[in-house]
Amino acid sequence: MHWKLVIDCANPQSQADFWAAALHYAVEDNSAFIERLLELGALPREAVVEFHARLAFRDLVAVRHPDDPYDQDSGTGLGRRLLFQRVPEAKTGKNRLHLDLHPTAGEREGEVERLERLGASVLRRAKEPGGEWVVMADPEGNEFCVQ
Repeated sequence: MHWKLVIDCANPQSQADFWAAALHYAVEDNSAFIERLLELGALPREAVVEFHARLAFRDLVAVRHPDDPYDQDSGTGLGRRLLFQRVPEAKTGKNRLHLDLHPTAGEREGEVERLERLGASVLRRAKEPGGEWVVMADPEGNEFCVQ
């Protein structure tokens, strides 16, 4: 079985770059598939942008675990993926679903600093009997935790 978590956003390309770097994932390369769709007239040119010097869908970009399989023809991952889709409305409330990142023991603060350099921000630090973690927000304000 494979899966993807779909995340609404304003800018799929910047979100894909952030999360690929944060998770050590790869941004999917769908350029060959997009070129075929354009040649067939099955995709309008305005649905495409240049991203990392290759064609990409304007409103959808996915990142995948680099060790997972992917379809060679489409570039689509067949394992653990995050798909960022453009939506017109801004985020308005707390996430109902979020990612928890688990760096190596003793590396939480270093990971938080790395994520801040990538564009995340610290929302708060939590310390409870069950553990400690840092609540952060990605560049578009989606919350996630670093354990």
